[in-house]
Amino acid sequence: MPDFNADRYKQMKYRHCGRSGLQLPEVSLGFWQSLGERGNDDLCREMMYLAFDNGITHFDFANNYGPPAGNSELVAGKILKDMPRDELIISSKAGYGMWSGPYGDGGSKKYLVASLDQSLKRLGLDYVDIFYHHRPDSDTPLEETMGALDLIVRQGKALYTGVSNYGGTVFRDAVDTLRRHDWTPLTIHQPSYNMLNRRVGTDLLPHTDAAGVGVISFCPLAQGMLTDRYLNGLPSDSRQGRRGDSGQRWYQEQKERGVWDKVGRLNEIAQERGQKMAQLALSWLLRDRRITSVLIGASKKEQLLENIAAVHAAEITDEEQRRIDSILSS
Repeated sequence: MPDFNADRYKQMKYRHCGRSGLQLPEVSLGFWQSLGERGNDDLCREMMYLAFDNGITHFDFANNYGPPAGNSELVAGKILKDMPRDELIISSKAGYGMWSGPYGDGGSKKYLVASLDQSLKRLGLDYVDIFYHHRPDSDTPLEETMGALDLIVRQGKALYTGVSNYGGTVFRDAVDTLRRHDWTPLTIHQPSYNMLNRRVGTDLLPHTDAAGVGVISFCPLAQGMLTDRYLNGLPSDSRQGRRGDSGQRWYQEQKERGVWDKVGRLNEIAQERGQKMAQLALSWLLRDRRITSVLIGASKKEQLLENIAAVHAAEITDEEQRRIDSILSS
């Protein structure tokens, strides 16, 4: 096993997940894009080791992360063998299409149980710490989906359960279903939430707070839009830049919507605070104690360390928050 940083837990702050005993680092590492792609095995190992050396104990996966689907779990599983399992929180999800036929998609008990069994094999683990239903499925009774999550915990395949991409009303119904049957309660919700996508603040957070459920935000940087990378044009080496004409059209569409103007003005506030734009975006989310963690992706050492530094930034002042609200509402 590598000689990890003995002071790693001093590098990170942790928050309880709702009213549960589970604590997560304020910054978690996700494997949705980049890290799970074929050919990135060495990069994946470097990022996981660096993250852990800086107190990131939570690694987030899904059955379909890659590409190809499943590759993220397969690559990370080989790396996890050289890491201290009992100091890690490993999460995975199922809900989107994973294999052909009627049992490889949705929220049925058949799909969720089979998918987790596959994920455990790829990860080389006996259990995951958190297992999520990845999205609502209107074709499956909510009672069946919630019952499947309870079954998975009772089978010892997951310690905690969560949902992702559930709107406030569906989430509330899920909580009520679990309570009615005295099933394992949800511990965490994973929605898309950031400065440019703020609906969660009014639609979901009041419900998660009332239920004592933690929230981890994915896409906290709006897939790179809430950084300073696009302020001077579309970089040719960016994900959108590599898409050629379609990337150019995307960039122009965001410009016409006023996105780059807003980000530029937000970046001025970040600079006044001694932060990068990405750090301000993370600080904005973490200012809310209902948010347990922010889920970042990283393909470069500098990027990962920059995001981690947001944990130690000064709190956003009331005046700064008023300025931010004014920009986002314009």
